[in-house]
Amino acid sequence: MTTTTAVDEERLGRVLGQAVTDMGAALNGVLVMIGDELGLWRALAGAGPLTSGALARRSAVAERYVREWCATQAASGYLDYDATNDTFALSPEHAMAFADENSPVYMLGGYHVISSAYKDRQRISRRIRDGQGFGWHEHDPELFTGTEQFFRPGYRAHLLTDWIPALDGVEQKLRTGAKVADIGCGHGVSTILMARAYPQSTFCGFDAHRASIDRARQLAEREGATSNTRFEVATAKDVPDDGYDLVCFFDCLHDLGDPVGALRQVRNALAPDGTVLLVEPFAGDRLADNLNPVGRIYYAASTLVCTPCSLAQDVGLALGAQAGQQRLQHVAQQAGFTRFRRATETAFNLILEARP
Repeated sequence: MTTTTAVDEERLGRVLGQAVTDMGAALNGVLVMIGDELGLWRALAGAGPLTSGALARRSAVAERYVREWCATQAASGYLDYDATNDTFALSPEHAMAFADENSPVYMLGGYHVISSAYKDRQRISRRIRDGQGFGWHEHDPELFTGTEQFFRPGYRAHLLTDWIPALDGVEQKLRTGAKVADIGCGHGVSTILMARAYPQSTFCGFDAHRASIDRARQLAEREGATSNTRFEVATAKDVPDDGYDLVCFFDCLHDLGDPVGALRQVRNALAPDGTVLLVEPFAGDRLADNLNPVGRIYYAASTLVCTPCSLAQDVGLALGAQAGQQRLQHVAQQAGFTRFRRATETAFNLILEARP
């Protein structure tokens, strides 16, 4: 017997409109990255209105392709189009997002993270079906460079000016000479930023991914930050009991298979008055609190990267990228921390402080 369900045509229109919007965004993501690789964004920045021919000459890219690329960006709202003069212009605000890698809101890294997910799609799909993990090291290398590029602007904008000053007494320790561990340091962007700002302190970045540690050492050399930094291949549970004044987890505690065990070891490794800094994706404590554009990105990243990464490790607690403060506090309390607070926040991050 066949039953007919009434269709709300207005709702159907919204569904299809959202799907078309998402398909356009997915396709244009490739062109956003191509624009970076070909220097189109940089050629547009500060140039004022340009015809596609003028942009082609400035960027040394074939004009026929440039025109199609510009049309796509104009349809996406990323370029302003003047129909009277047939010109395209990049606003200062869009330039911050796409043309200036030193901008605090530079977005290209996020597109590379997305690109890596498409490359890994079939392998991750099989693991999801079977409930198995997918280790960080198994991802396409574009994820690692994209992650570095994506998080660097936020760390540059907030770490030294907002996050560390929000911790109780930590900044003064760093100025006079403290011992710091950066767990899950990746390519070492956060470690190097702190090391350059606080030359009297010593910093060690730990990460289980050897290729990331190799990259961190290269960046430290390039940034002139080798005198007070070192980088070691190690998991959080392998961190030595060195009496650290500050231990940092930047956007990584939720990726660990056993975050309770990791924090328990870190508690042992702290100086008696030491501090743990947890920087985690912004999230409310209820799923309903996170059904918004930022939560959408984080839940997607959690499904494709964070949860599989945790499930590939021992315990496999799989906190996910939207764990929220309440659950993170519970993890810290299980590990023996008695003081836990939200030190500050941004639109994208919770900055949490834990003490024994």
